[in-house]
Amino acid sequence: MTVAPFDLNLRHLRALSAIVARGSMSAAAEAVSLSQPALTQGLGKLEKQVEVQLFERRPGGMVPTTEGKIFAERARAAFFHLGAASRAIARSGARGFARPEQLMTATQLHAFLSLADAGSFLGAAQTTGLSQPALHRAVRDLEQLGGVPLVERRGRGVALTAAGRRLARGVRLAAGEIGAAIVETQPDSGMTGRITVGAMPLSRAHLLPVAIARLATLAPRATIDVVEGSWRELVEPLRDGVLDLMVGALRDEPPPDLAQVPLMDDPLVVVGRGGHPLAGREPTGEELARYPWIVGRMGTPLRAHWEQLFDGGGLPDAPIECGSVMVIRGILQESDFLTLLSPDQIALEVDNAILAQIGGPREGTTRTIGITTRASWRPTEMQARFVSLVQEAAIVPENQ
Repeated sequence: MTVAPFDLNLRHLRALSAIVARGSMSAAAEAVSLSQPALTQGLGKLEKQVEVQLFERRPGGMVPTTEGKIFAERARAAFFHLGAASRAIARSGARGFARPEQLMTATQLHAFLSLADAGSFLGAAQTTGLSQPALHRAVRDLEQLGGVPLVERRGRGVALTAAGRRLARGVRLAAGEIGAAIVETQPDSGMTGRITVGAMPLSRAHLLPVAIARLATLAPRATIDVVEGSWRELVEPLRDGVLDLMVGALRDEPPPDLAQVPLMDDPLVVVGRGGHPLAGREPTGEELARYPWIVGRMGTPLRAHWEQLFDGGGLPDAPIECGSVMVIRGILQESDFLTLLSPDQIALEVDNAILAQIGGPREGTTRTIGITTRASWRPTEMQARFVSLVQEAAIVPENQ
């Protein structure tokens, strides 16, 4: 089946919860402002598109199937995201229709999200197959519904306004819910679908490679997309629904819209090149301060741990701020610079005497590694299995 989220009629999806709640087509039709024949026809078309029966037609009314319950709940979540975006736009002073999300069409949302991703009407037209006039009309209609500009021209392209960015987030999250419903209701879909993972530095050496390899074996039809970056680089894509989860160092006080699951504690060690003058010793703070350092950017946990390492004394020279472990490794090999890294991140280089761990784990530098998701995220079966595989990969055998 090749049906996509925006191939489905939003009014028919919105009606699913009403049918479940009221148990009859006539009552549901009245609740969603459709005629009963129109709703009956729409439900039939929806079931044909997704190739599953969503309701059993019984003399006493409409009874949702298991697939119908899944679709109704995912559709409810989708419209929650669209409604949240509309309310946020309204709070900004926009003067559009009340509850504009109820008037939006799938074609309009598909066109707008394609434009947001492509950054130009030409690019969106090439992606969707829609004409540029049709794209302009769809975006203009959405702007009229919301009562606020969504895009502004930037040279040959366009940029989203603040309201446009908020709507794009809601649309993408809604599409994710509908897409999950499509996947979850297919007969053989248990371990299929896509998962997009944000990989922070401390997840790339062991946790994610192990979990991804195991998922690829268990679910050969699943698609796994890995996006590398720091917490700051990945958190907005996570909120936008571009990412499903992030794996790496957790924040002491996570934002309220995010949920964190701790997996393991990871101590930091001082690292230098193989043959560094301090290698093979347990140097004092004064000795460590004699060498230049590569540190994390201001405001990052790694930077805070480095500053804590020299608490009570002056900070040593740190002319390089870098978050790329690959770049850091290269600099260390060619100099007497020092840095703080996880032992897992440099295990191969230490084994081959390219880099050296200088002393043991530094007191007070332990970071908690874990999974970060949107608080509202509800994983599919395959995505939930991947989370459990990451958790299993974080378990260290007692003999190690």
